[in-house]
Amino acid sequence: MADQAHRADEQAAALIGALTARGETVAAAESLTAGLVCATLARVPGASAALRGGLVVYATELKTALAGVDAALLAEHGAVHPEVAAQLADGARERCGATWGLGLTGVAGPSPQDGVEPGTVHLGLAGPGTRTVRTLALSGDRDLIRTRSVQAAFALLGEHLT
Repeated sequence: MADQAHRADEQAAALIGALTARGETVAAAESLTAGLVCATLARVPGASAALRGGLVVYATELKTALAGVDAALLAEHGAVHPEVAAQLADGARERCGATWGLGLTGVAGPSPQDGVEPGTVHLGLAGPGTRTVRTLALSGDRDLIRTRSVQAAFALLGEHLT
């Protein structure tokens, strides 16, 4: 687990460097990671040049209230859905005034949520000319799934910065 966290820290440093060099910023709306994306980015010295902020939307109704996710979408499909991740990314970007928005939703376990198995994760990215979602099937315990979700979100953003 320590190796995974170290890898996430290295990814965060690279992202902060790339965003700062480009004069761009990032924000996140996080459900299953509950602030871990922002906390990891904030560990990087100089992060304030690129990290705008984040929304912890662990409770389903907060996805609508804070991030602007469509309540009808949540009612029809539940909180763990690709379009929810996309709308979380949009909401983070808009509400925090960032160049890039990340949205994360999924099930860390140990039990299924609304019929969705642990390890199911949807990552949304919104940015200049970009709105994309990546779906993952991760394995491991709760902490590992959350850490790998952060790594995958950083990788997704990194792909759009290079």
